[in-house]
Amino acid sequence: MNAAPADQIRLLDLQALDSRLDQLAHRRRTLPEHAEIEKRTTDLAQLRSLTVAAETQLSDVQRELVKAEQDVDQVRQRAARNQKLLDSGSVGSAKDLANLQHEVGSLAKRQGDLEDVVLEIMERVESGQTRVSEMTARRDDAESSAKEAEGRRDVAYASIDAEVEKATRDRETIAAVIPEDLLKVYTRLRQQNGGVGAARLFQRRCEGCRVELSITDLGAVRAAAPDALVRCENCGRILVRTSESGL
Repeated sequence: MNAAPADQIRLLDLQALDSRLDQLAHRRRTLPEHAEIEKRTTDLAQLRSLTVAAETQLSDVQRELVKAEQDVDQVRQRAARNQKLLDSGSVGSAKDLANLQHEVGSLAKRQGDLEDVVLEIMERVESGQTRVSEMTARRDDAESSAKEAEGRRDVAYASIDAEVEKATRDRETIAAVIPEDLLKVYTRLRQQNGGVGAARLFQRRCEGCRVELSITDLGAVRAAAPDALVRCENCGRILVRTSESGL
């Protein structure tokens, strides 16, 4: 296949832009923020679960406190009624009076025991509130950190995308003036050779595979017509000759 030397030179410009686009795509995929966001998202999910668990536990203890306080109040009300009966002098028999006095004493002890329970539960409520506050603060910090990392990622995306847009426009401009058949060969070779379809022959070395041409291959290249499409015998890429090829 033949192609004008100027069109072959344009392949180097096209290759440079394609390589740049590949680099930008790789950079976009491998931004350090990706790993950071993934870690922070995992941490945030765990903290959210722990916060919900702490809130649930606190809610359970608070319900337990309400029940314990109601028990104390019931005992207190019953003791007050019994004491009122005692104070009124309306209890007729000595047996009833003794039973009532005994119940008042029992209720006092029961009230004391229940109030101790209330105090213990109140301590657990306070501890639970502290735990919820701590987990909520950690969760909020994690959310803030995750959003900050996402923001940095989005800024990097915008910068990369702007470069991609410009490189794509420049590529379209160059590709538009390269003959279609030459462009097809270049595209096929690029797909087959890790994204590099054309390479400069620089000082007798293929810049695609970095291998120096043998004397025989150099002779064949020297003998080739200027518009002949020369391929590297080692990697198969298009070899573009310039004044610095060392021929």
